[in-house]
Amino acid sequence: MARGRAQRRKSPQTPGNSPELWIYGFHAVSAALKNSHRMAKRVLFLKDILDQVEPLLAYIDIEAEPASRDQMAKVLPPGAVHQGIAALMSALPRISLEDICQEAKILPNALIVILDRVSDPQNIGAIIRSASVLGAIAVIIQDRNAPQITGVIAKAASGGIEHIPLVRVINLSRAMETLKKSGFWCIGLDSDATTELQQVKRTSHSVLVLGSEGTGLRRLVREKCDELARIQGSAQLTSLNVSNAAAIALYEIRQAPKTSSKI
Repeated sequence: MARGRAQRRKSPQTPGNSPELWIYGFHAVSAALKNSHRMAKRVLFLKDILDQVEPLLAYIDIEAEPASRDQMAKVLPPGAVHQGIAALMSALPRISLEDICQEAKILPNALIVILDRVSDPQNIGAIIRSASVLGAIAVIIQDRNAPQITGVIAKAASGGIEHIPLVRVINLSRAMETLKKSGFWCIGLDSDATTELQQVKRTSHSVLVLGSEGTGLRRLVREKCDELARIQGSAQLTSLNVSNAAAIALYEIRQAPKTSSKI
């Protein structure tokens, strides 16, 4: 096939990520190929989706390879739903917490998500997708309690991983302190909280803190939150999957009345 354009800038290897990663699924691959911070090493596709692949050639400077389903299955995880396309991509560049704080300085309203011991790749990917759609500027996780970025996360994020950084930190409590010093108000989601999320007024910069489905927020993380709130639910079912809770909470915070900084 014809080559596309573009000399792509190489991305450095990042802690927690392999230097190369197979990404699959049309939306995930399309977003990765369009990301100027990545470099495509290989692109495999099924011939019956050639019409969909051709517009993506403008974003790569290698030959896209027609492949059979068996050939694609050999390079992807078992059961991967690839939708006829997969790409071996360089890793994303590392984004630090300090980088995010600097970015927030020039924004009128910044929204960040912190995940406390949320470890399921599907949930992390789905949260990244919602965070990207609803205008968050980063998702923060603790390095030792979170999985590496994988094709599963990229597929669940449906391209969101290319638009919103997944920032890895050593200590979440210290990260929250750093964010507070940068003007962020930390809202912890807790099903036992007395305040409903709809009652929370958004400051200029907000952090949504989410715990694992089993145990919720850890004590130190909970204590670092400026405010605890819950999603109003029915009496029959009061808890949600963490990715669903994240989507609802992000929407509520985005729609909340604005108030001046509480700090």
